[in-house]
Formats: sequence, structure tokens, C-alpha cells
Amino acid sequence: MDGSGSWDAIDWNQIEDPRPRRLGQAVQESMDDFLLEDEAVIAQGHGVVLLNTREAGTLSVTNFRLLFVSQAKKCVIELGTIPLTTIEKLSDDVKLQPLPHLSDKSHPRELLQVIDMRIIVFAFVPKTKQKNEVFDALRRYTKPANLWDLYAFSCDPSTIKNDSEPKWRLLREYFRLFRKSLPQLRGAEEVSLSNDWWRLTRVNSSYSLCSTYPSELIVPRSISDEDLFQASTFRSGKRLPVISWCDAGSGAVLARSSQPMVGLMMNFRNNADEKLVCALSSRTTGDKGSPRKLYIIDARPRANALANGAKGGGSESSSNYPRSEVLFLGIQNIHTMRDSLSRLRDYVDAHGSISSNGTPSAVSVVGDRRNRGSTWGGGNLNSMTSFSSTLGEWLNHIQNILVGASWIAAQIAEEAAAVLVHCSDGWDRTTQLVALSCLLLDPYYRTFSGFQALVEKDWLAFGHPFAERMGVPTVAENGGSQYELLRQPSLGNLSSSPSRNALGPSGPSSNASAQSQTSNNSSPILLQWLDCISQLLRLYPCAFQFSSKFLVDFMDCVLSCRFGNFLCNSEREREQSGVTNSCRCMWSYLADLRASGGSFHEHYNPFYDPVKHNGALLPPAAALAPTLWPQFYLRWTCPIESQGGDLESQWHAMNKKYAEALKAKDIAELRAKDIKMKMESVKQDLQREKRASNTALVTAQSAQRENAAIKKAIESIGCTIKFSTSGNHEDRTEVLSCSLRRGTDVRDQGDENGDFSVSISAIEDSLVSEAPGDHFCESLCPFRTREGCRWPDAPCAQLGSQFVGLKANYDAFDRLSIQDCYFGPE
Repeated sequence: MDGSGSWDAIDWNQIEDPRPRRLGQAVQESMDDFLLEDEAVIAQGHGVVLLNTREAGTLSVTNFRLLFVSQAKKCVIELGTIPLTTIEKLSDDVKLQPLPHLSDKSHPRELLQVIDMRIIVFAFVPKTKQKNEVFDALRRYTKPANLWDLYAFSCDPSTIKNDSEPKWRLLREYFRLFRKSLPQLRGAEEVSLSNDWWRLTRVNSSYSLCSTYPSELIVPRSISDEDLFQASTFRSGKRLPVISWCDAGSGAVLARSSQPMVGLMMNFRNNADEKLVCALSSRTTGDKGSPRKLYIIDARPRANALANGAKGGGSESSSNYPRSEVLFLGIQNIHTMRDSLSRLRDYVDAHGSISSNGTPSAVSVVGDRRNRGSTWGGGNLNSMTSFSSTLGEWLNHIQNILVGASWIAAQIAEEAAAVLVHCSDGWDRTTQLVALSCLLLDPYYRTFSGFQALVEKDWLAFGHPFAERMGVPTVAENGGSQYELLRQPSLGNLSSSPSRNALGPSGPSSNASAQSQTSNNSSPILLQWLDCISQLLRLYPCAFQFSSKFLVDFMDCVLSCRFGNFLCNSEREREQSGVTNSCRCMWSYLADLRASGGSFHEHYNPFYDPVKHNGALLPPAAALAPTLWPQFYLRWTCPIESQGGDLESQWHAMNKKYAEALKAKDIAELRAKDIKMKMESVKQDLQREKRASNTALVTAQSAQRENAAIKKAIESIGCTIKFSTSGNHEDRTEVLSCSLRRGTDVRDQGDENGDFSVSISAIEDSLVSEAPGDHFCESLCPFRTREGCRWPDAPCAQLGSQFVGLKANYDAFDRLSIQDCYFGPE
């Protein structure tokens, strides 16, 4: 569709008639080719325009996603296809203002706008009810009230094949850290695992110690289970210090916990907690050296840590923990991260080549955005300054996480130190730092299998609240009620930012939205961690087995809630909801994707060299200058530019062409081989024909010599011979016509003295029987009548003469004066 940036430019007459068809199932059947397994259409809108690309098509709301199928191309448009759980906010009846070079009239249209990292605008045909149907369906299914209403639970449990339980995979990882092999276990048999420093405890098997921790924990060997219960009371949410990663060779550990409950005056202490923390840095009994250094890393800004003291929290004092040092990393909380990403998303949408207003940034933008300097090189630097501020704010958060994790990894790798990391609750910033430090320290975590083990250990088992951070329902015990929904309202206006207000009025839901903003706990914590990995992958392109594309697809799978791995807030809640046995596994799905493409699949990093980076990665601080992750943040608004400078993408594109060339080469080789075989067959046929021709030539030459001898013999008796071949092939004879002339001494008048003709038949050898006399008498003798031989008592004239095999015209003989010399004496 052609247009110049205004809704007035849309020609609705060119769009397919959206009125319902007579056959109700026809639409459903036409969508079957685009639906996933167990996916069903709930509502549809026809003739809907995706304003970002100004493309018309069919918009369907299913039990899993918002599906947009192009009317012209008959294919799924990825930009307009969004899983329902990734839709953050909905806005109805947004009013767009016309561009300056067009009419100043403002015509409000009924629109649907949804957001994940995209800002998508759909326009519906005026004076139809389908917009309300689609919008009502989105309000019902985008925010389900029950966990089991999610698409992940729609599959048949009997079709789910899980290789192993998450608990066993975590146990296998613990054994790997201890450099031991996991024994063959049966049922719920308890596992014994320990060394000189640490031990595995099952004190939390019923989640009575900490409901958000895994059932198996690694703790110092000198700490009893009773000490663990006492120490848990001193930490927020009972998330006591436990070991997440350890070096069985040096004894260095990386531990995690939540903030200590020291109070406003920081005067509360707990002996069990101090004993536990100090045990992290203890050496073995036989080691006479001094205790190793202990670093306590508080991920929060110092001011935030002190402010938490008013709620009973706070931070440790180094005086209470011998040989310890307390450091603050200054990483902001979840609300700051969410707002920063929202501003980045708004600006990327406003200045991308594909924007929600349907025009690229080089042309114009809608509403008040154009008054704030919306074009590059237009004489107004406000836009560039604003972009630098917005981008710099987000990248500053990424850099803080990178620097903190790199510093932690350096202390463990170089000093064999013990490091304890925590924030407020110990499940957001703590998880980011610990997981990223493990990735830097252990090359195993930079492989596909190691990445899965790392995510299942530090993100899933240690209770990162995915349900709250993604805004999906979960289950939790709450007093007398069996389950409590942890769901935050998110329906309202798009944002309180000026750029969003330019799209139109907020509507009557502004008050509800303001309340929602204060209670919303969603935040891009996992996205930031993946962003940090993409920065490391850029610095060390040979150190990771997986590619940046794998990180993007991994994030999409998590946000979609298509699989059960990342539902709920903890291991305990996932057990209660039966996620493992009711939902499909994301790891199996990603593994099948890689298997489908072989070693050249786009998830594989083509530059991976495990020998080159077989130890810890310790990037210097000067190298930790992050850039915008284009493969994720720019893929919708700048699809060409998002892959332009990516070596992986270029390699995969070249590899795809190379694979196509190899395929064409194989096809050509098969064709050449087939042609060669055919040529060999033709050559053999020609050789056979040549041999047959030579044989025929020899036979013809032999027959020619025989014919010449016969001719000479006949001419010797005064005959003129003319050869002719009979057309009757059945008798297989060669007929010779001969003319006999009388001698010069014999003369006659008229017919009586004329020449007479003789027909000579040459019979093939195969037709001559062993008794030639019988054969001639029976078939060829001209004297034989019905009564028998004419000369039964005389010698046979046929056999006794020199005219063997000749058929003579004996009537002519009777009229001639036959000389006695022609026949023998009687």
C-alpha cells in the first residue's frame, strides 16, 4: 500500500472485504497452515493494517499469540506476530495527528497498540465490530487469571518426553563442580557428596529451610544443618549464604545470599550467620596457611543499602567478619531498569527505519515528536543529545553489571578468594552477578550444555521470580487459601513519557495505570544478563560455543511462556503446579532446532575455539565499554542494520550460500554421472551394432562369392541370369530369372524360334532336408502330378540334369527341338 505517513492516505477500498463469510469454518481452515500444535483461533479481524509496515492482512488472537498474516503474501509477518504474554500494555482509540505537509485535520481512528520490545500499531476498517472483538479477546487472554490458562498447559501430557528431572540435572552439576561422577541412583535415594571443604545437604528437601532455594545445597563442611536454620533467620526471605560455584582445586568459592537483617542502626548480629560466612573462606585442616580473603559484594548503591535498614535490612559490617572487605557496586533496582528499557524502546521505535507511526525517522514522526528534533542532520541536535542520554543510561546499567562480574571473577581466579554476593532479596542483581561470574570463570558454562546447567542452577533453582518479572500468574501458599495469584495489573495507557503522550490522550484508565506503575514488579533482569553475554561474545568471539542468535531465540522462548521451564517463581512452585510433567521443555526444543541444521545452524558460533579459551575470561576494565545489542534491540525497527556489522550473521549468510553451492555441485555431479552412464551404455550399443554390421558384411561377402560362382556355373551352360528378391519372406527363397538362347546352329521362326525364360529358385540351406531328392520331388518337381511322378520308371530328369533347383517352362521345352546333349541317355 502506498502512503505518505498519514492515516488519510490509507485506501480502505484496496483492502479485502472484512465482512464475515458464509462458511464459519472456512476462516479457521485457512489459518491451519499458520497455527502451532494445540493452537486455536479465538477472534479475528480482516483487512487490518499493520501501520509499522503499512501492510494489510488478517489479525488473529489465538490462545498463544497475536498472529498477523499478510493478505498479499499469504505468510506470517513476524513484526506483527507477538506471544500474548509479551504484551505489556494495550491502548485503545489512539489519535494520530497528520504530518505537516498534509491536511491539518485530525481524524481519530480505532487502533490497537501492543508493546514488548516493539511498539506495534494496528488499524481496523472503520464502522466494523471486529476491532472490539479482537481487543476484548486480548484483554481476556493477554492477562490470564490462572496459571493453567497459559498456552504451555494446552498440550497433551502423554506426549511430553523429559529426559530427566531438573533436580537430577542440578545434582549432576554439583557432582561436576566436585569433579566427581554422578552414580547410578534409584528413586529418591539420598546422595552423599563432600570433600575437604564442602558438603551437599538435603536439609531443604521439604523447603522448610528456605522456600525459594533448591532442595539440595552446597555448604561448608564445618557447618551443621542446625547452624543453617539459625543463620537463615538473619537473612531476608531466609535466603542464607550458600555456595553457587566452587573450585575443587584451589578451594575458592562463589556464594550468594540476600541482605542481612541488621536494622537501621546496623547493630543486629547473628552468630550462626557470621560462622557460616567465615567458613566460606576457611582452608583445609592440613593447610597451615592463613585463611583466604573474603569479599562481601553488595550489588546495590550504598545509599539504597542504608535505606533498606529502615525496613530491617541493610548490609554487613566488615568488623563482624574477619579478613573481609565489603564493596558496593551501585547497580540500580528493578524499577529503574524497567523505566530505562522503556525509554530506550520508545526512542528506538521513534527513530528506526520501521516505526509505529508508519514512517522512517529520516522522514518524520507523529505528534509532538517532530517538535523535539526527530531527524538526523536536520539542524537540531536535541534528538541526538536525547538519544545519547537514553542509550547511555541503559548501557551504563549494562556496564555496571559487567564490571562487577569481571571484578568478582578476577578475585576468585587470581587470589583463590571467597566471594559472597547479595542485593536486597538475593534473586535479581545477585543472580545476574553470580551467573555472569560463573560464565567468566568456567569455560564449561560457555557451551550449550553448560549454559543450560548454569541457567537451571542460578536462575531457576535459586529462585529468580520469573512470574513476577514477566507479569504472568503463578501459585504460592498463603495461609488458609491453597493458592494465591501473584499478578500485577498492566492495562492502561502506554506510558507517562512525553513521547507516548504524543500518540494521543491517555483515556479514562490513566488513574488505574498510575496505580499499576507503582506496584508493577516486571523488569528486564534476564535481558540485561543476556545483553552482558552478548558484550562478552563481542570481546571474545572464539570463547563461546553459542552465537548471539541463540541468545535472542532463548530470550524469545522465555518471554513467550510457550514452555514450562520458566514459569512460576521458584523450584517449589514449579513442583506444586506440575510444570515438568504438564509442559514441554524449552531445552529439548532448542536442541531439536540445532539438530535440524547440523553444525552449520545459526545457533552455533562458527569462530568457537575451546582450546584458545580453556580457562577464565578476565576482561580489563577499559575493554568493558558496552554497545547497543543490535540483534535484539534493533531487529524490529532497523532489521537491515541490526545484522550489518555482525560477523556471525555474515558468516552464516556466506555459509548458507556455500551450502547452496555445495548442493548445486552435488546435483551437477549426479547429472554428470548419469550422463556418463548413458554415454557408456550408448557406446556399448554402438560396439554391438558394429560387431553385428561386421558379421553381416562378412555374410554378405560370402553370399556374393557364392552368387558369383552360381552365376558363372549357369552362364557356362548358356544362360543369362537376372537376380531378383522375392517379396514373400515366408518361403525364404531367392528367385533368379534366366533366359536360355538356342545355339547358332539351331534356328526357328516366330514364337517357336524365340527365347524361352527359366525361373531359378535358390533355396536356403536351412530349408533343404537331409533327403534332398524327396524334398524336390514333393515340392519343386515340375513333372510331378496328382497321380505321382511322370517318369516313375525312368531316371529323374530333375535330378539327372545340370539344372538342379531350376523351375523350367516345360511347355516351351515341348515346342523346342531338344538336343540329346541336354539330357543324358535314356
